[in-house]
Amino acid sequence: MLAKPIHTYRPYWAKRFGTAKMLPMTRAEMDELGWDSCDIILITGDCYIDHPSFGMALVGRLLEAQGFRVGIIAQPDWQNASAFKALGKPNLYFGVTAGNMDSMVNRYTADRKIRSDDAYTPDAAPNKRPDRAVLVYSQRCREAYSDVPLVIGSIEASLRRIAHYDYWSDKVRRSILVDSKADILLYGNAERALVELSHRIAKGEKVSEIQDIRGTAFLRKKIPDGWSEIESTKLDRPGTVDKVTDPYEMGLYSKAGGKADASCATPDGKSDLTLIKPALPAGTKAIEIVRKPKADRAKQVVRLPDYEAVLQDPVLYAHASRVLHLEANPGNARALVQRHGDREVWLNPPPIPLTTKEMDYVYDMPYARAPHPIYNNAKIPAWEMIRFSVNIMRGCFGGCTFCSITEHEGRIIQSRSEASILKEVEEIRDKVDGFTGVISDLGGPTANMYRIACKSEKIEQSCRKLSCVYPGICENLNTDHSALIQLYRKARAIKGVKKILIGSGLRYDLAVKSPEYVKELVQHHVGGYLKIAPEHSEANVLSKMMKPGMDAYDEFKVMFEKFSAEAGKKQYLIPYFIAAHPGTTDNDMLNLALWLKKYDFKLDQVQTFTPTPMAMATAMYHSGKNPLRKVTADSDDVPIPKAGNVRKLHKAFIRYHDPNNWPMLREALQKMGRADLIGNSKQHLIPAWQPLSSKPITTVRGEQLERTVRPRRVVEGKRKYS
Repeated sequence: MLAKPIHTYRPYWAKRFGTAKMLPMTRAEMDELGWDSCDIILITGDCYIDHPSFGMALVGRLLEAQGFRVGIIAQPDWQNASAFKALGKPNLYFGVTAGNMDSMVNRYTADRKIRSDDAYTPDAAPNKRPDRAVLVYSQRCREAYSDVPLVIGSIEASLRRIAHYDYWSDKVRRSILVDSKADILLYGNAERALVELSHRIAKGEKVSEIQDIRGTAFLRKKIPDGWSEIESTKLDRPGTVDKVTDPYEMGLYSKAGGKADASCATPDGKSDLTLIKPALPAGTKAIEIVRKPKADRAKQVVRLPDYEAVLQDPVLYAHASRVLHLEANPGNARALVQRHGDREVWLNPPPIPLTTKEMDYVYDMPYARAPHPIYNNAKIPAWEMIRFSVNIMRGCFGGCTFCSITEHEGRIIQSRSEASILKEVEEIRDKVDGFTGVISDLGGPTANMYRIACKSEKIEQSCRKLSCVYPGICENLNTDHSALIQLYRKARAIKGVKKILIGSGLRYDLAVKSPEYVKELVQHHVGGYLKIAPEHSEANVLSKMMKPGMDAYDEFKVMFEKFSAEAGKKQYLIPYFIAAHPGTTDNDMLNLALWLKKYDFKLDQVQTFTPTPMAMATAMYHSGKNPLRKVTADSDDVPIPKAGNVRKLHKAFIRYHDPNNWPMLREALQKMGRADLIGNSKQHLIPAWQPLSSKPITTVRGEQLERTVRPRRVVEGKRKYS
């Protein structure tokens, strides 16, 4: 897969203005830089922090390095268009994003309640961005300057590039391209597409005519000439599949030694039937079979079911989701098209992943590594969380169905060089206020996928698997952790660095393939507690998540405890679980609660499943079918815990130790015929008594401590408590 390196473009003429300490947010800052206008203005739902973990800073610095004058309008007042005119009219285009998070996930809990804070806003102030921010910002940009090209991107736009189920309105919505009226959508990590698009617009090309860049989506009236169209339903038929008759067994059947009989034309399964192949008539000539040459995949487009069809038929929706995920490998993916009314939403194949040299180019920009001065000394929770962390890679080949990382960043791991990462650690030490010698994370979407890839580039480019580690680790995957071990050792040897913690999610089924890595991690990079995510204990639920079984957790736990003991440290694993995931029954959650009780886990934070656009688990939630297999109308139904009281119950099972959940759990256990789990011994799940005052559970350094309260008797026949 060849692509023009993003650092080899000839810079735009405005490169002469040099590098800004901070990308401007006001006209006064533009004046200080000597700018009369901006070439590109970026609109974001997050506050502006000049750090590569924040999308607008990364994109802005990348475009600045290409020679463009880039301004940022962060968290504008969306009630009218005036805030969108703050920096004047951009010369090339508006770039619109909701921010690092989907605006609906950012603003609402899993129960669809508005959150009281926003981690990406100064002082965590709520309501600084609208619902469906990309749509609202796009409309205001059009109102401000209707003739300026409009480019949309970010995770919100990326995951809504085709017709998608929207949990918050409980319906299938159109592609965000249609509703935003944008000229073009960039999906995934779009550096490569963004650089090419910007230079082509700067050279005078009309954005409406730029339709050949990978990783982009746009609207068309019809399929262009020279393309062959394939119906997705022929690739993965979403209906009852009839058995195909074998053309070589079209003869008549007869009993042994007898003549052919029409009544024996269909075999009845008895062993004394013999196939009699009919004789060809005299003079019959054989027909030469001429096979068509292999089609050019670069000129094939797969037609997904229309928006109107998936709106009405959940089975077709699940089918469309499955096909989109199967066409996600940059090495073999074809273009996709989906009709919306009289318009075609066209998706070019995914972008070619960045090389290590390109990743270094992106992350080695002159970031200020601080919030914009306009925020003064406001506390910004998202910044506080990542200010001392380093992103070492991107992408994830885990394929967890509830997660959107794979759909957005892709399955191919893109890693930075060791030198680039170590340089950033030194910059944090030297530049970031408040550094005490502790690096909070060296990671990414997954902590331990750095430089891990398929053993064969040819196999990688032709693979159509949804995961490299499910149902087991692929034999073609190189699981060597030596590069990561070496990175850890060199990073903690840097002068002024006292400790390096690993805060990113660990893929423990991958980690156990390298005991040396687990030892290195446990003995040097765990601060007493290590969070890992089994997500569930029950096999049938894990199969819907595409997560490993608990055997992998048990194997990792043995290693963790062994290496902790060898180092003379008392350290603990903190498992993380999801409640109400598609495929989960009440009994599954009960079994998980019993597992937690067995190992004396009392978890404080619990995630209830939230159906995010484009995730495979969301297709399960909406359709009740399993898109991990071919989806048919008569496929087995997947149990979906949708009702609010069921979702609350599933969450309560994980927090079985919270007295506030005991009444609900008692009622549920009695209905399930498991009243034997209600009692006052250690063997019971929950007690038969209720405290007079259900005070909250307190947490001390990660350990749950129940406050002593006076209980009252609630079940006759049980002993009294004082």
